[in-house]
Amino acid sequence: MTAKAFVLIETAVGRNKEVVATLSQLKGVKSVDTVTGPYDIIAVIEGENLNDIGDLVTGKIHPIAGITRTVTCLTIGAA
Repeated sequence: MTAKAFVLIETAVGRNKEVVATLSQLKGVKSVDTVTGPYDIIAVIEGENLNDIGDLVTGKIHPIAGITRTVTCLTIGAA
């Protein structure tokens, strides 16, 4: 079963386009959207299991220059 999560991302001022471009190239990132509201970007990610989701967020997404904060929301059922 595939694990899926929504990653809510805050970025530094002026860094949205750069962060979106970097996120879009990562394996496991299914979509990236710039949004309005308290967050700047929402990314949908998938992995084989929850460990893959955790590794992607902590190892690949957190180090991206321009990201100041993330909140990861795991899905809990079929859509």
